[in-house]
Amino acid sequence: MSNHTLVTFVRKHLLSFNISLTTHKRIHAGVKPYKCNICNKAFTDLRNLTRHKCIHTVDKLYICDICEKSFTQSIHLTTHRQLHTGVKSFTCDIYHKMFSRSYRLVQHKRIHTGEKPYTCDICETAFTQLGSLTEHKRIHSGVKPYVCNICNKAFNRLYILTTHKRVHTGVKPYTCDICKKTFTRLSTLAAHIRVHSGDKPYTCNVCNKSFSSNSNLAEHKCIHTGEKPYKCDICLKAFCCHSDVTKHKRIHSGVKLYICTICQQAFTQSGTLTKHKRTHIDVKP
Repeated sequence: MSNHTLVTFVRKHLLSFNISLTTHKRIHAGVKPYKCNICNKAFTDLRNLTRHKCIHTVDKLYICDICEKSFTQSIHLTTHRQLHTGVKSFTCDIYHKMFSRSYRLVQHKRIHTGEKPYTCDICETAFTQLGSLTEHKRIHSGVKPYVCNICNKAFNRLYILTTHKRVHTGVKPYTCDICKKTFTRLSTLAAHIRVHSGDKPYTCNVCNKSFSSNSNLAEHKCIHTGEKPYKCDICLKAFCCHSDVTKHKRIHSGVKLYICTICQQAFTQSGTLTKHKRTHIDVKP
């Protein structure tokens, strides 16, 4: 091989490597410069965009013989069929949990390694999955693509919309085995169970006070920092607890949820109702 040929060969492969590295870095940064002009879905590299466009322009020739779902590529059909067969070919060598897709195993292993390869370029918060980073960035951008079809309230994450809809339906799928109280969120049930067990695993690193839930700890820490992250969107008054701003907003809305069982007078806050009831029984604390 002549020197000229060798130089050409090296330059060609270095160029290919640099392009691949640039594309790869976009995965960590969450940058997706290539956008579909039909559905606006974005991608990190042109190849994936080209492949995606087949969804809009090409017939789906590969059809699942079980559920009749169709695909543009045979490999996608092969992967899809594993959902029906229950085959899980990929096993975690630490926890022995099994997965039907290799990328799910890769994501799972990060639980053991602590690896968080996807970092927000605004606040530097790190995540184990690219999807989690994408959702997180909506906090900074203010984008809320998930809209409730009942009240039109918008959310930045799909699972928050799913949970919100239970406000309208009244569905509470999570039940406490001890007292049979039901909840709309699994995390709320988990925190509730600690009321029975007395377990308080979340401890303040300033005053050592312990809490049954991480959210309660986060709100408590505002006492030390003076931070008031929850703001009324009407009068801009700020609060350290989400529950406090919810209560405060009733002043503006006029909603009075707490009703005296003796005289039927209504109040915006439970504490005000408690004080009012003392006027009937003449109890002074």
